Order: sequence, then structure tokens, then C-alpha cells
Amino acid sequence: MESRRVLFVSQEIMPYLGETKLSKISRDLPQGIQERGKEIRTFMPRYGSINERRNQLHEVIRLSGMNLIIDDTDHPLIIKVASIQSARMQVYFIDNDDYFQRKHTVADASGNEYEDNDERAIFFARGVIETVRKLRWSPDIVHCHGWLTSLVPLYLRKLYSDDPVFIRLKTVYSVYNNGFKKPLNASLSDKLVADGIDSGALKAIKGGVDFTSLTKLAAENSDGIILGCDKIDEQVKKQFAGMGKPLLEYQDEGNYIDAYNDFYDKLLLEQKR
Repeated sequence: MESRRVLFVSQEIMPYLGETKLSKISRDLPQGIQERGKEIRTFMPRYGSINERRNQLHEVIRLSGMNLIIDDTDHPLIIKVASIQSARMQVYFIDNDDYFQRKHTVADASGNEYEDNDERAIFFARGVIETVRKLRWSPDIVHCHGWLTSLVPLYLRKLYSDDPVFIRLKTVYSVYNNGFKKPLNASLSDKLVADGIDSGALKAIKGGVDFTSLTKLAAENSDGIILGCDKIDEQVKKQFAGMGKPLLEYQDEGNYIDAYNDFYDKLLLEQKR
């Protein structure tokens, strides 16, 4: 039987960024899932703080060169790749000078969150999806980690559901306590509509794009939700109750890889019925 394929899309991954709950899971989980017999691909942004020489990143010319239009402006998509040798795993990096050259991730040295984080989330989501299409690699599960990945489920469900590469997948969204303080640009909805997403699909962020509403938008468009931290904002958790979607509570470090693997398998089993 053909092995199942899992696409991991993450806001941060060790060792390219420092250790957090999110970056550690995003490093260990793909390896663990690969060791359990599934095929994997892993993506993250190429932040300016990542030392390309030390981490041996190199550009994948055949995947680069596309332009993504966001808010009427062309932004070149650059794809880089590196290997975590000990895990026998490659990581693909989404790069662009306008969005990811700065030396920090989502906020500057003083902690001020970047004004264009909404566009960076759009670029990252679309960059991952277009690259996977170019690879012609059809995932069974797409597992998103961290709020910068929150638009991936929306794009997959609303714009790519008929694409042969994505026709059979289930999307999983992991929620962490890595929120942002300042709401994202209210014009995010307009930018998503300009991409072809129906405004009716954006009700969750109609009143503003804070962490709670953005998480709701991601969860609404996912097939399963995982609590990636033991302490998740109660307001955020409350939203999941009425959705009726499969939800995996927080799992401790010793058994989460097996629990996540089982969660994927159950979602895929439902798909067959």
C-alpha cells in the first residue's frame, strides 16, 4: 500500500530558530511521523535571522521564479531548502526580500509587531501551496502550526479544493499560546477577496483580525484541531466547542507523536466512508 503523505507548515522550526514549544514540536514531529512510515514535507518562512551559510540553505531554482500578487504588487517567490541530517529530513523555506529579510520573525527588536504581518501570512500560505503544486506532491494531511500559517486551511478549502494535487486531503490546525497583541490590518479581508475568496467565508474576521478571530477562521476551514500547548486562551478554546470538529486535547511530550499519528489516521478513515 502507498504510504500516506503529511505536509507540515510551520511558523518556526528548530534549529533554524530558538527553542519554543512550537519550534520543538515542528522539529520533532515530522521526524517521528516519518519514522512511523509516512512520507513528509516541511515548510517554514526564511526569516532574516536564519544564517544561510551555517545552516547550508540553497535556492531551488526549478521551484523559484514565480511572482505572487498581493494588494496589486508583485512579490517574487524564492524557495530554499536545507537538511536536518540527524532526522533525514529536508526543510523548504519560503523567501522574499520584501517580507522575510528582516532580522526578526513577527515583531521587531522592541517587540513591535510588523504592520504587514497580514500580507506575510498571505504570501507564506500561497507560497507553500504553489510550491507543493510545482512539486506535484499530493498530501493526505496538511498540518499547520502557529498563527502565521492560519490562512493555509482557508486557501486550500476555498480556492484549491478542486486542484488534483489537493483533492483528497484533510487539514489539521495546531493552536499554540503564541498570540499577537496588535490586531492585523483590517484590510486583510479585502486582500483575500481580491485573491478570489468569497467574502461570506470571512465572517470570523469581520469585526477585526485579532488572535481569537484569526484562530476561528483557521479552525473553521480545518478538518481537525489540536491544542499544541497545555495553556490555551479560554476565549480561543470556547470557539471550538460549537464547531463539532474532531479535537485533540493537549498531549504531553512522551506520547504526542503517536497521538497525532492516530489522529491523522482517524481523519483519513472518515474520508473513506
